Amino acid sequence: MSHYDVVIVGGGHAGAQAAIALRGEGFEGTIAIVSSELDIPYERPPLSKDYLARIKPFEKLLLRPPEYWREREITFHHGCTVTTVDTKSHAVICTGGERFTYGKLVWAAGGKPRKLGIEGCNLEGIHTIRERADVDSLMQEMDAARTVVVIGGGYIGLEAAAILTKLGKGVSLIETLPRLLARVAGEDLSGFFAEEHRRQGVNLLLDGQAKRFTGETMVTGVELADGSTIEADLAIVGVGIEPNVAPLAEAGADCGNGVLVDGQCRTSLPDIFAIGDCAAHANRFADGAVLRLESVQNANDMATTAAKNICGSETTYTATPWFWSDQYDVKLQTVGLSLGYERSVMRGNPADRSFSVVYLRDGKVVALDCVNNVRDYSHGRKLVEMGLRIDPAELADAGRPLKDWVKSAASAG
Repeated sequence: MSHYDVVIVGGGHAGAQAAIALRGEGFEGTIAIVSSELDIPYERPPLSKDYLARIKPFEKLLLRPPEYWREREITFHHGCTVTTVDTKSHAVICTGGERFTYGKLVWAAGGKPRKLGIEGCNLEGIHTIRERADVDSLMQEMDAARTVVVIGGGYIGLEAAAILTKLGKGVSLIETLPRLLARVAGEDLSGFFAEEHRRQGVNLLLDGQAKRFTGETMVTGVELADGSTIEADLAIVGVGIEPNVAPLAEAGADCGNGVLVDGQCRTSLPDIFAIGDCAAHANRFADGAVLRLESVQNANDMATTAAKNICGSETTYTATPWFWSDQYDVKLQTVGLSLGYERSVMRGNPADRSFSVVYLRDGKVVALDCVNNVRDYSHGRKLVEMGLRIDPAELADAGRPLKDWVKSAASAG
């Protein structure tokens, strides 16, 4: 058994940033990162982009070089999956029996890819994209594959479809809902990306319901609910994640869609914080709705908040949400949360491949989706943070810079 002043469960963006922030705040106690993975922390977004395309080697993905962690005396315990949290003895227990006691515990365990509970889902050749090992396995089989089926029209699925198409694969993408990105964007953006992927040669199947995977040991295709079959040498499933919170729930933590945390990233259990993809919090950019945000921004900012509070600096999580996605030569930058928006305003023409969609709720700007439009993204962030009310007709004038409203609001006090 080993004791640490802070034990961090999870070696992704959130866990790594928690350790980095603790040392940055001057924390001099012992720190350990307990991770189910075998690698030191690395960037996750490139897994479905440059790493999958073999453009960026793994060494370029490392968040910090190995010596960084050694110099700051941050200890790693790799290949350890925590199954039990013992709040009475302040300990976590792993599958192999390893036991670590803590002064403070930071739960940054993220989530596991959600599986499709359909026939054939355990066949070889069916992949997810969450960790390096997932993509390494996919790449081992990718070169020999001619056709690929991607299930899921969210960011992971679309990014993987874009890379595989550029690599010359025949790609079919199945989305159960009537449009792409239905849970995170409006119809204008969904329509743009649907048209873009079709233009690039993707066989896009909306309102498609996968009934079963075909094949004996290796996947050969996907049979749909309408009886048709899409042949494929490989399949990628990207239908979201299940947050890794079972040990906390069993220990008595308040959980729902993730583990519930307060504004300081504390759980309902003593001396236990939770951050990143698995942490559900009341977000001010969603009118206080309790939600999980799966983004690098959220992971980093929640980690910094938890670290400050552990170090005695009372800090509340108020960070502005932002996201990005790269598909083909399209860069999407999103700021704010469009959940529950009442109106959207188009700035520019999607045919020009540079435009923005502004989302309004109660007349206020709550979010922007900016496609190849860094200027709108940069100034739009201020509009979201200020919650400005802008006339939709004026907002639709793409020739008027968004900074005009930022300046007017600032001068008005």
